[in-house]
Order: sequence, then C-alpha cells, then structure tokens
Amino acid sequence: MTIMLNDSNITNISQLETFLSVSEVFEVDAKCPRKERADWIYDRLVRFKYQTLGKKEKGILFKYLRKVTGYSREQKEGSLFLSQKGNKAALIMLNCETDFVARNPDFQKFGKGLADILLNEGEPALKKNAEESLPAIVQKLGENISLGAAHVIEAPVLGSYIHTNSKIAVIIGLDKGDIETARDAAMHAAAMNPLFRTPEQVSAEAIEKEKEIWKSQLKAEGKPEQIWDKIMAGKEKKFREENALISQVYVKDPSKKVKDRLGGAEVVEYLRVAVE
Repeated sequence: MTIMLNDSNITNISQLETFLSVSEVFEVDAKCPRKERADWIYDRLVRFKYQTLGKKEKGILFKYLRKVTGYSREQKEGSLFLSQKGNKAALIMLNCETDFVARNPDFQKFGKGLADILLNEGEPALKKNAEESLPAIVQKLGENISLGAAHVIEAPVLGSYIHTNSKIAVIIGLDKGDIETARDAAMHAAAMNPLFRTPEQVSAEAIEKEKEIWKSQLKAEGKPEQIWDKIMAGKEKKFREENALISQVYVKDPSKKVKDRLGGAEVVEYLRVAVE
C-alpha cells in the first residue's frame, strides 16, 4: 500500500491541528514499504521544523504521524558507528525514534564519539559515558535515544565497511592477507547478507526449517517420496553455499566465489549489523 494522503497545503502546526480536528485520517496498511514510510515521516519533520517546536506542537505532529503512518515513539530508527585502529575495530548502534534525528549532525557526532570510546577505553567506559551524556543529547534533539548493541572485533587483518546511510555495517577479520581484501569481503557481505561464515556453520535449526518447506514443495510437485532424500541433499548443499560468506558468488566478479577473492586467507571473524 502507498501513502495517498495529499497534505501539501498544510504548512504549519496550526493548520495541522485544524486538519486533525475535522478530518478522518486513516492509518496506512502495515505492508507499506518501510523506506517509503520513513521518507514520508522525514519530509514532514523537515516541513514542520520539528526541532524548533515546543512540547505541545510536537505532540500535535506526533499525533498526525501516528494516524497517517502508524508511527510510534519507539526507537525503531538509528545509526551505526564504526571506529578502527590497526587490527581492532569497535561498532555501536545508537537508537532513536526517527530517521530525521538519525541524520542530525549532533547525533552523528555523538555516536562517533561513543564508538571511539569503545575502541580506545573499552565497554565499561562506553556504558559510563553513555549513561552520563545521553540525557543532554536527548534534551537537545527532543527524542528518546539509547545505546544499542556494542561490539569489539580483533583479528590479524581487519577490514570494515559502513554503508553511506549508516544503516548497515560489516567487520571482517582474516588470519592473513591485506586490509583491501578484507574490506572487499565486508562490502560483499553488506550487499549480500550472508548469515554464516562457512557452509559448515549453517545451523541445524536453519536446515530443518528449510527441509519442511522442501518437503511441502516436493509433495505439491508429486515427486515420489523415495527420492525426496536425494533431492533434499542437493537443496541443502545449495542452501548452505548461498547463505555462507565464503561460498557465495562474489558480487564484484560473478565468475568467482568470495573464497577465491580471499587468496587463501581464512575468515576468522565476521560481524554484520543492520538497523532494521
């Protein structure tokens, strides 16, 4: 479903309040694409100058967003922040309510500072600093903000990648090789989202879940039950390869697999985090 409401003639909070009092605003279907919903909310936050509004005016705006898009004040948005020095990297997630605040320069500066603290001083210092400094940034930006996941990765060779929207970040650790190779693997993982490092690490739980699907498909196709095991063995092999980093087709060169790009190096650390 698409957001069809045309509100281009509403340019200030007073008009918005009047509109809410006389109009029956529908809530968008849950199937509305997340990006469309986020972009729509962002546009309205900019239009109504969210950060300059008082408490009452913000309440009116939030009521409007909630009715049109199902928006809530839960911290479903945020950004990822990465800090790396040599063979050590730190990654944190900073949560907020809207993508509008996630893009704010003060929010970005704050998150980068926390990632640097995690890298240089460790997790206890990160938590202490966040506890002490979060109230000020919350008050300044006017949203609920909290520290999410925090990770520190070390390996002989580290490559990292964070997408331009700061919503996807990857750290790859190799036992040997060079940073460029590790970073290429990280960029691949950001794009293709492998769930495991190697085919052997694909969990039994994931395989069993797929087997139930395969059995239903084979039954619907009328395949003889006595050949199911053979067919499913092939499906399992393919599933393992498609969901493991080193056996995926390399996104930059489809004639190769990721393991071919690694030049004999082994992936010893793999972390992929996304704001979803």
